[in-house]
Amino acid sequence: MSVSVFAPASIGNVNVGFDVLGLAVKPVDGTLLGDVVTVSPSNDGDQLTVTGDFAHKLPSDVKLNIVWQCLLLFNKELFASKQASVEVKISLDKRMPVGSGLGSSACSVVAAIAGLNAFYEKYHQFSFSKQALLKMMGKMEAQISGSLHYDNVAPCFLGGMQLMVPDHDIIARNLPPFQDCYFVMAYPGIEISTKAAREILPNAYSRADLISFGQNFATFVDACHRGDKAQAFAVLTDVVAEPYRKSILPGYSEAASYLTQQGCLAVGISGSGPTLFCVTDDLAKATEFAAWLNDNYLQTSANGSSEGFVHVCQADTQGAVSLP
Repeated sequence: MSVSVFAPASIGNVNVGFDVLGLAVKPVDGTLLGDVVTVSPSNDGDQLTVTGDFAHKLPSDVKLNIVWQCLLLFNKELFASKQASVEVKISLDKRMPVGSGLGSSACSVVAAIAGLNAFYEKYHQFSFSKQALLKMMGKMEAQISGSLHYDNVAPCFLGGMQLMVPDHDIIARNLPPFQDCYFVMAYPGIEISTKAAREILPNAYSRADLISFGQNFATFVDACHRGDKAQAFAVLTDVVAEPYRKSILPGYSEAASYLTQQGCLAVGISGSGPTLFCVTDDLAKATEFAAWLNDNYLQTSANGSSEGFVHVCQADTQGAVSLP
């Protein structure tokens, strides 16, 4: 009597859309790149257990865990909707590295809230709307990063490429992703906090940067709707964050230069970093780039090991899904 929900990794910003564009991704080899939350009934109060490769990166006090905070918020919303809450046992399988730029916190938030909703829908005949769930997810992300932005939780929950719109009720619109493209994701194995990555950005930008940002972003959105791949990736340039964040990402500038020279359609920083992503429409090239990044971008510790990884991915159009 339980439900399990998987929430996938995502690329926040996608270079041209700082805080307003995100893309869910999935490895082509079937690896579950994301977090899994399982919800089941409890006879001994609410409980949370944490397992997984990156569980050791989370607070030892489960009440400081974002999934526990999701439970508190979900119960609060149940009360506001005049619905009774029940005691539950939640298990978080933390497969996503913290501070990776892959939407790690969003994965936990989305899997937790979607998992709780699926549990109540299946066993208690009550569920929230997708928009209500998305607003809860946004609140939790804001609690973590200090500002409200949906560029990770929206694609993680809804799938595909999501454009955030200035409408509190709509929140996000789906953009057609380029499904024949491969996104090579390279996490070097070091942690960059979202807060630190935001603080390195300037408080003001030049008029030239604003014009460039607006033109690139608008052209990219237009090209997505027209299916114009060449135009879309020709303008996939980050003038807002990359010029400042690349200085805190070891090896990023060198890797980006090499990959561009090798014919990548685009290279960028996933979210706040340190994960690098590059784009190609050729699977053989994607495999070559993945091997190069594995050898040249991953950081090793003193004992020669690394928590880094590289995955060849495509757009994940499903988003959060229930597992058997």
